[in-house]
Amino acid sequence: MRTPQTVVLKIGTSSLTQPDTGSLAIATIASLVETVCSLRRLGHRVVLVSSGAVGVGCARLGMTERPRNIVTKQAVAAVGQGRLMRIYDDLFTSLQQPIAQVLLTRGDLVRRASYVNACNTLAELLDLGIVPIVNENDPIANDELKFGDNDTLSALVASAIGADWLLLLTDVDRLYSADPTRNPDAVPIDRVANRAALTQLETSIRTDSSSSGWGTGGMQTKLTAARIATDAGVTTVITSSQRPQNPIDILNGKAIGTRFDPEPSTDSARKRWLAYGLVAQGCIYLDEGAVTAIGRGGKSLLAAGIVRVEGEFQASEAVELCDRAGTPFARGIVNYTSVELAQIAGRQSGEFETILGYDGPATIVHRDNLALLVDL
Repeated sequence: MRTPQTVVLKIGTSSLTQPDTGSLAIATIASLVETVCSLRRLGHRVVLVSSGAVGVGCARLGMTERPRNIVTKQAVAAVGQGRLMRIYDDLFTSLQQPIAQVLLTRGDLVRRASYVNACNTLAELLDLGIVPIVNENDPIANDELKFGDNDTLSALVASAIGADWLLLLTDVDRLYSADPTRNPDAVPIDRVANRAALTQLETSIRTDSSSSGWGTGGMQTKLTAARIATDAGVTTVITSSQRPQNPIDILNGKAIGTRFDPEPSTDSARKRWLAYGLVAQGCIYLDEGAVTAIGRGGKSLLAAGIVRVEGEFQASEAVELCDRAGTPFARGIVNYTSVELAQIAGRQSGEFETILGYDGPATIVHRDNLALLVDL
């Protein structure tokens, strides 16, 4: 038997529900549960990231389309989440596999203490032989603290727990150069070997979200998830949810779906949290020298390299570091407010006390509190 692996399986709303009614696709869910239990019997540790709460809630309440109002959507998600978990619990119990529900918002990952707690809880559940079923806590998440889609959530979970695999189960068999349902000339993509190839895909593919009306994630969100996961050293695969054997075959070495090879994982868990767990409250634009010093030299950000400050933020909040054109290349925790930075931008640290009235830190973002988003 192959070495036991830690696997994150993500399945979306369009795979869990009937396209015409939004009702649960029970056969698909039952097959998914059997696959997860088979992986567990092989010794693998499995986390299931499951969408579907809003779609199930809509069907339960007789709604014919997904609500747009955020409060209504949150209420519908609260209805659907309980029903979805009941079905999961019944199916997993029939196969003697204990499960646990874990609901997260982006805020749980923004705060370092709660991020560590979430990681520890997931690790302990896996150590106990339990399958965590993770979903976004839609009933309480606001727009600012939403992941936006469960592809991103699954990638962040995979990164947080140091998973070996992230398998994105979807309603297509792999990634294509265009939407295969609309473009007969779409070419299948079997493998994305490195970050440069992924970047090329991100700039060339312009796929729609989901044509079903029930899902919120499209191929673009899966590319984002692949970037987050592979940067953390997690092998990522996009594959069909309609073939229950796929996850087992993939772990056994079969070339199925679109595989994204991982980057060498040299960053610490804290660096990955800085890069992908935080929500940036503003952007600091830098000159070419500062971009080079940070991106290639591993230096801290100094005020002298700041060209412009955008957004409103407080000290100790997250910001993106951007080049002159506005392209973000790093993220970190800032030592000054946006108002203070506007005053000291382009100045030397020796001038801070005169300008601000107090002698603050020489660094605007210290290199220990900074993570690169791209290679420079």
